[in-house]
Amino acid sequence: MTPSFEEIRASFPVLDRFAYLNAGTNGPLARPTVEAIVAEQLLDTAQGRGGEPYFSRALEMRSVLREKLASLLSAEPSQVSLTRSTTDGCNIVLAGLELGPDDEIVTSDVEHFGLIGPLAASGARVITAPEDRILEAVTDRTKLVAISHVSWVSGNSLEAERVKSETGLPILVDGAQSAGAIPVDAGAFDFYAISCQKWLCGPDVTGALVVAKPDELRVALPSYFAQTEHRPDGSYEVREGAERFDSGWIGTPSLAGLTAALDAAPAWRFERVAEIAGACRSALAERFEVVTKPDQAGLVSFRPEGDPVEIVERLRARDVIVRELPGRNLIRVSCGYWTSEQDIERLLAGLA
Repeated sequence: MTPSFEEIRASFPVLDRFAYLNAGTNGPLARPTVEAIVAEQLLDTAQGRGGEPYFSRALEMRSVLREKLASLLSAEPSQVSLTRSTTDGCNIVLAGLELGPDDEIVTSDVEHFGLIGPLAASGARVITAPEDRILEAVTDRTKLVAISHVSWVSGNSLEAERVKSETGLPILVDGAQSAGAIPVDAGAFDFYAISCQKWLCGPDVTGALVVAKPDELRVALPSYFAQTEHRPDGSYEVREGAERFDSGWIGTPSLAGLTAALDAAPAWRFERVAEIAGACRSALAERFEVVTKPDQAGLVSFRPEGDPVEIVERLRARDVIVRELPGRNLIRVSCGYWTSEQDIERLLAGLA
């Protein structure tokens, strides 16, 4: 049975007090998620974290989680790698591509360091362009386009689908602000990296990477999961599928918590995010300069009248949680499927 909006709201204890509008950083934790985490921690406490039954169970939990993430991201389980963050996924891809100074990567000039840091470390020449001029920056020298699906700064789509379609180039997509907020077809891209603690409301240090063609990307940062058999000199038989790119071990409490969070998300979540984010944008636009275009994802960024840092702290004192974007004179509001009209009213009252 599909849960109602009221039932979903009641499952997030933080909403009893706060207008929590910061899923772009960390999503709220639902009670079933925390209960699943605690149950696994207690099991580990009582039975230990070793032995064949423990490891077999953990591996099965990884398999189930991989299937759920694949379904969410419109990919095949064999294309999904379990990571710790979006940055993890970006590093895995860029290390595996073996780019050099003669190679060119096009990105936007407002990317998160979780993407531009790995780009800078790749050794390739990095070309930046405004978020709405990515296609103009692509040349015959471009070997990779690496952009966010949704900008963490403006909340606007960078039209990754259009960029992929019109250039035909390999594309690495930072999906930190899209997965869980809008429908995602990650299988349409070459590489799609996400964080699961944001819009998916999962535990910290959980993420995923979708690799469309795992056999075509070198394993440059191998964990134990890269191999099915290894020799004393370190050579090994590569594991099938994107599992070869898994970052490493993930504790069963985190596996259980993320699985519970994915299971708890209602079927109507994307429609609700679009509705409440649109209402928030319209209300803010009556009083402020809003940099987020209409009909985007869950983020709404605006320029306040006054010091953003002071305003964010003033709102926090009134139990309204948003964030300031350093050095940009912007405040960012995250509207999730759990966000109510009253949350937006509390935000507006705090800004008065």
